[in-house]
Amino acid sequence: MNLTQRTNLIKQEAERLGFQSCGMAAAAFLEDDARRLEQWLQQGFNGKMGYMEHYFDLRTDPRKLVPGAKSVITLLLNYFPEETQNTHAPKIAKYAWGKDYHFVIREKLNALLHFINEKIGVVNGRGFVDSAPVLERSWAVKTGLGWIGKNANLITKNSGSYFFIATLITDLALENDAPFKTDHCGTCTRCIDACPTDAIVAPQLINGSKCISYLTIELKDELLPASFQDKMEGWVFGCDICQDVCPWNRFSKPNEEKELIPYGEILNLSTKEWEEMKEETFNKIFKHSPLKRGKWKGIQRNLHFIKHDQD
Repeated sequence: MNLTQRTNLIKQEAERLGFQSCGMAAAAFLEDDARRLEQWLQQGFNGKMGYMEHYFDLRTDPRKLVPGAKSVITLLLNYFPEETQNTHAPKIAKYAWGKDYHFVIREKLNALLHFINEKIGVVNGRGFVDSAPVLERSWAVKTGLGWIGKNANLITKNSGSYFFIATLITDLALENDAPFKTDHCGTCTRCIDACPTDAIVAPQLINGSKCISYLTIELKDELLPASFQDKMEGWVFGCDICQDVCPWNRFSKPNEEKELIPYGEILNLSTKEWEEMKEETFNKIFKHSPLKRGKWKGIQRNLHFIKHDQD
């Protein structure tokens, strides 16, 4: 089986598994990204996300994550929902409406790796989904899947940006896709203009410490900073503002992944109902949800903060 045949076989299986896109690139040191990441950390834009400073060499060179790595396979899984939240429900980012994507994608990556070993030959490989030091968006560009928008999200021309990015690093040689080289954002600044906390300090440059997603999920302080009062716009877990206003997301299509069907509670419960929810109930309902990362205590903190804004 030649390079083209094995590459096409993997792409076909990825599509069968439910991934919307699959691209390949040669495993190599990301020199430009290493420089940008170092500058971002030096500016303190990671806030209290100390883990971003760890494993710098692993983040910028996949060959150190998987010894002997030859290829990086990048895959996209659509999470755009058909449903909408009721207007009285506290706002939760769309990616967190269904089952925890780590479970969903990890199962698919394991299945893809098993397929490769069975149909092509035994390979050494590891799959990653937002759980290891991998610069997923950079690899998505290098594998030809899209470009990085001004909001620092990966954008695809046909389907917008509501995608999970997964990475499979392997020692299997494959036919590489051409990197995506065109920025289709043009002069549009809707995402920058819409961000209520001014977290997008420049095109593709995010001050993570000011991002609503960081504030509502990553920041573990007992209280949210008073400087962000009246700026949260009802968000209690994550934020979709910079994606919702992006013109390219008019092409987003509802996902067909059964495990990403939204929780009814997320779509419908009011702020008062969330406030009255006991920790035991929260843990039971959201046992397999991304919301468990914020924990009951964190959600209650955020609810209290936005309620002050609404009073």
